[in-house]
Amino acid sequence: MLPYARQSVDEEDIAAVVRVLHGDLLTTGPEVPAFEAAFAEYVGAPYAIACSSGTAALHLACLALGLEPGDQVIVPTISFVATANCARYCGADVIFCDVDPDSGLATAETVREAMDRADHGKLKAVFVVHMTGAAVDLARISSLTKNAGIALIEDACHSLGTRYDIEPGRQGIVGDCALSDFAVFSFHPVKTITTGEGGMITTRDPKAAERLARARNHGLIRSPEDWVEKSMAFDPVDGEPNPWFYEQQDIGYNYRLTDIQAALGRSQLRKLPMFVDRRRQLAARYRRQAASLGPCARLVSSAQNPDAVLHLMVALIDFENVGLTRREVMLRLRDRGIGSQVHYIPIHRQPYYRERSATPDLPGASRYYDRCLSLPFYPDMTADDVSTVCSVLSDVLG
Repeated sequence: MLPYARQSVDEEDIAAVVRVLHGDLLTTGPEVPAFEAAFAEYVGAPYAIACSSGTAALHLACLALGLEPGDQVIVPTISFVATANCARYCGADVIFCDVDPDSGLATAETVREAMDRADHGKLKAVFVVHMTGAAVDLARISSLTKNAGIALIEDACHSLGTRYDIEPGRQGIVGDCALSDFAVFSFHPVKTITTGEGGMITTRDPKAAERLARARNHGLIRSPEDWVEKSMAFDPVDGEPNPWFYEQQDIGYNYRLTDIQAALGRSQLRKLPMFVDRRRQLAARYRRQAASLGPCARLVSSAQNPDAVLHLMVALIDFENVGLTRREVMLRLRDRGIGSQVHYIPIHRQPYYRERSATPDLPGASRYYDRCLSLPFYPDMTADDVSTVCSVLSDVLG
């Protein structure tokens, strides 16, 4: 069976984890800051804050923005539900924006249309999703958010390693936050690198980085210079800090990454150039085989990001003209050893969000969702595996 995605873990990764297990500290040890430093260096951001999942990273970013009930944020409806849920954790309301029907990406035009539907006095942030690993047009969307005086957060869970245009002739790498306030990553097993579960937030704001690090650890403050309860914190005789003391000045969460996970992440990060090359090779192989899929199917366009480090390989299939439902296609593929998945059901169609606000028709998202099907795509695949997938899908589609 070829699953739609899976982790790529080798003996070096296993050995890194075992070293931590033989050590003294399984959590809050040296591996987490070492992983953060290596990740920050890779993406070119001054601060990287590790946490327990991509969802936790999204929530922490919302906390750092100070979102609260009554605020509004814009979220593309084609994404995993966590992108919207993180704002709801803070009580903020979600305005859903449409996407390009052939890429699944939010555009400056769809973001502007959603901004026109929002209450400008309440709108605090725009979230963009680098869907499948291809980057949105950050330059144009950033111009919109800056002019409106609101924050821009990149849901970069699909796009580790992808480059984007900052301006003509100048590129950045997703996560450098050259045009955004925060970028959020996931290290779920199907992502480009894995820590089992885990997440990372990058930023250029030192105060925001401090808030993020504090919020992931119950909101606790352990630095004596920041304590306010002086009589409890310091010895009355010599004025030295009490060694057991800590202070909570705001609410926080247990969103820490363990040293076990961080060790795996560091090992995976060292292999990231290889993963990037392999994903690009497999994507090129898929593109060469795409003609065999017939007139009713094609791969999602990545014309804007031809060298994107793809996380998903999505085919757009005209199921009506094929004469088969998506379910029938998926079951026939499964029977022949090919796994597939759908990314994603438009979030605004979920009952939770339908009950809370009325979203107008978003035709681009509907068109994308009606046709999308994610095919097997992960570094351990071979070129022959890609040929097999395309051949079987072509046969199933007739």
